Amino acid sequence: MKNVVKRYGDLTALDHLDLEINEGEILGLLGPNGAGKTTAIRSLIGLIEIDSGEISVFGEKQGVNNVKIKKEMGIVTQEITVFTELSAGENLRYFGALYGLRGKELDDNVKRVLEFIGLTEHAKKRPKKFSGGMQRRLNIGCALVHRPRLLIMDEPTVGIDPQSRNHILESVKKIAQGGTTVIYTTHYMEEVQAICGRISIMDAGRVIADGTLDELVGKIAHEDTVRLTAAAPSDALTEEIRAISGVKSVVANAGEYVIISGADSGNLNRIMEIAMRHGGVSNITSDKPNLEDVFLTLTGKKLRDTNEGGGES
Repeated sequence: MKNVVKRYGDLTALDHLDLEINEGEILGLLGPNGAGKTTAIRSLIGLIEIDSGEISVFGEKQGVNNVKIKKEMGIVTQEITVFTELSAGENLRYFGALYGLRGKELDDNVKRVLEFIGLTEHAKKRPKKFSGGMQRRLNIGCALVHRPRLLIMDEPTVGIDPQSRNHILESVKKIAQGGTTVIYTTHYMEEVQAICGRISIMDAGRVIADGTLDELVGKIAHEDTVRLTAAAPSDALTEEIRAISGVKSVVANAGEYVIISGADSGNLNRIMEIAMRHGGVSNITSDKPNLEDVFLTLTGKKLRDTNEGGGES
């Protein structure tokens, strides 16, 4: 995606976006709500027209009418998009047929995917009887049945238990090892750290940072992070901490504060003194930066807010 612009009236959803995905990699695409991730994905898969710029997939120009490219892509949506009145096997056959699979090829692919997502024994059962994790796995299987070259996974683990999440993350790594390129969006930083070889962070419709986990953390390796839980959080407390010399970023969420300062600024004691004047703290730590801190520094927001709702992401 080169210099891509997409507007909705007065809103610029994509602002000269540049994004490149290398064949065979797992790219983590991160951004706060409203960053433009969903619009970027919709543009990339040819669901919406862009206003300007260029999108090329597999060496060909992408557009809403390019069926050839779409046949080689798969998308796993945040919502469960399987048919509850069809069995697991029938769902896979349906989506495989949509992509042009027929006869033995369709039979073989359905069998392969059922084994891959661990639902062979449940092939004849309807997904409305499945657990949330099983439904998620079937949702992924429907996007895999035609062997896509590029798989886009838009928050595929929302609302499931840790065991199912781990199963899905291991599956994503196997998908990439099989040669499929994966774009992975999530609000769980630990997922990105576990599976993504490269990370792109979006904000305000453009990529503001890109690199491996070590490269991104290295950008703020010269900074210190203080995390505290305030007994009486307030705007006044936030502003006093923000005014401390050397403080670069203060993010407050439901009483939890993340303060990033320049290295060796000695701000821990100053922060503690201010917090004690404002009702005290129940917990405070100081450590070296991680990916969450990179995200906070660049966007001024947490990847997953406590009161986060739905909407354009």
